[in-house]
Amino acid sequence: MKHRIVVLGAGYAGAYVAGTLARRLAPADVGITVVNAEPDFVQRLRLHQLAAGQEIAAPPLADVFAGTAVRLRLARVAAVDPERRVVTVAENDGDGGGGNGDGGRGAIEYDTLVYALGSRGAAHGVPGVAPYAFDVAARPSALRLRARLDGLDARGGGGSVVVVGDGLTGIETATEIAESRPGLSVTLIARRELGAPLSTGAREHLRRACDRLGVTVLEHTGVEAVEAGRVLCADGTVLASDATVWTAGFVVAPIAATAGLEVAADGRIVVDRTMRSVSHPDVYAVGDSAHAIGDNGLPLPMSCASAGYTGRQATVAIVARLTGGTVKHTGLEYVANHISLGRRDGILQLVGHDAKAKPRFMAGRKAARFKAAILRMSLWTTSHPTFGLPTRTRRLATAPSAPTGETAVRPLRSGEAARG
Repeated sequence: MKHRIVVLGAGYAGAYVAGTLARRLAPADVGITVVNAEPDFVQRLRLHQLAAGQEIAAPPLADVFAGTAVRLRLARVAAVDPERRVVTVAENDGDGGGGNGDGGRGAIEYDTLVYALGSRGAAHGVPGVAPYAFDVAARPSALRLRARLDGLDARGGGGSVVVVGDGLTGIETATEIAESRPGLSVTLIARRELGAPLSTGAREHLRRACDRLGVTVLEHTGVEAVEAGRVLCADGTVLASDATVWTAGFVVAPIAATAGLEVAADGRIVVDRTMRSVSHPDVYAVGDSAHAIGDNGLPLPMSCASAGYTGRQATVAIVARLTGGTVKHTGLEYVANHISLGRRDGILQLVGHDAKAKPRFMAGRKAARFKAAILRMSLWTTSHPTFGLPTRTRRLATAPSAPTGETAVRPLRSGEAARG
């Protein structure tokens, strides 16, 4: 029997891990299955652009994994049973709804699980967010916001958009909508000072960009509730809003916690330095799903960069353990934040070892081009998962001498039960 690797999620982290493992491990020994609700690769970093009205490439995952021997299963993950090594999925009903339909449940058994289900928008218990607010945390929700903005433009009388959240997503969303749809009035609600994590110079540039684009900024303001046509602020301010966009943070689904995996307070899977679950060694977590400690001793933030770092480390560890090699540590150092301010402006903020902004930053068109190049590279590498990797696949170890602190792994024989 082949060693069964199941990857849950095909975002930046999951797609990278699946494609790389397919190239590095011999298909005669390993079977790789990717479970994803959407049939296409979603460029999550560009969903604010999609919502603003721009066309964003979404390569079909069937094409992405073509020729890699990766099996793609379009389904929504419903549960994980790490004791039985089984994933329960809700099958798509064939309507192209990205896994929101339920055409019946199925079970997928695994020997090694890569958990890469990412994150979603966090409402933080604020009343009205779920029924009335839009978000850009997923493609379907970004498309709903786009349709709403199209409707506001079509009526010809303008409209008001309120973006709640002063993190990178909120800043990018507010500036993108303001630039792409100048007929709309855009307000950004910031709980802190605008651009608080940035250096002084970068904050000043951000303020100038908001002024140039006509974005009204309300600082040190909290939101108590969202209603159908307005936003209620903690200081008593009431803002009329034809479209409220909620970007006040992200949260992971409770699947891992419900499964009994050890998780941090925010629900992310606690992993060791090699991205392996500290409670279940046959489970690896990558991307936003992983509570991973970086080289600076601090948890890695939810970001595309972290997806790359954790995905690379998990891949190296899985290949080494399955083939009897020595697990090496790859870099886990977060070095910069990239912020787009529309299509022609941006900020590249360098970050020190303490995760705080350095005085040095890049801004303007050069920073915008730099981020655009990173996005193009991320899309290309995800769409070509086997490019640049070794062409010689590695066979699984049949009787390896396990490195110190490691467990030797061999392919399971037919009828043999998987065990830790």
